[in-house]
Amino acid sequence: MIGVLDLGGGNLASVGYALDRLETAWTLVRTPSQLDAVDALIFPGVGAAGAAMAGLRTSGLLPALQAFLRSGRPYLGICLGLQLLFDRSAEDGQPCLGVIPGRVVRLATWEKVPHTGWNTVESTRWSALLEGVDGEAFYFTHSYVAEPLSGEVACARTTHGVSFVSAVTAGPLAGVQFHPERSGTAGLRLLRNFAGLSAPGFDAG
Repeated sequence: MIGVLDLGGGNLASVGYALDRLETAWTLVRTPSQLDAVDALIFPGVGAAGAAMAGLRTSGLLPALQAFLRSGRPYLGICLGLQLLFDRSAEDGQPCLGVIPGRVVRLATWEKVPHTGWNTVESTRWSALLEGVDGEAFYFTHSYVAEPLSGEVACARTTHGVSFVSAVTAGPLAGVQFHPERSGTAGLRLLRNFAGLSAPGFDAG
């Protein structure tokens, strides 16, 4: 069973619809006990780091999420769900979950920000998560990007005036800066990769 974390984000319906198309069993997660019961988790983050961290604390989900991230169960963070894996976000100086060393910074480009629309994702190393979608276009909408302390964490990059990390994996933890739930066939393939590999011992590569 895949849990979809519900902090009131507007893309929950899109994620659920995509998982339904893949005939994948999923459930909304709103409480710590629900989080404890799922085999894998998708965090479809939309919004600001500070508000999301406050929502996790208010709901009581923060300790449960931290425990989940240490449990070895698969996790896929989408957009903000990727950024929160790092130590701190420059968006509002917010300390984040700190499970992957690094920081989140504003996208430093001469191109328009927010970076919104379709753009290609180029693998920088093999990853089970991105199997079959290297070089495909995905839908982005963001102003901030992750800067991992170790380059080994990054598995894909995208260019919007400048090159930035658009996907990371660290054992069972994965994150993408784009929105697979809004990215057509390529997005469904990525979600299928995650769903198909969401089992104990899963390594996102």
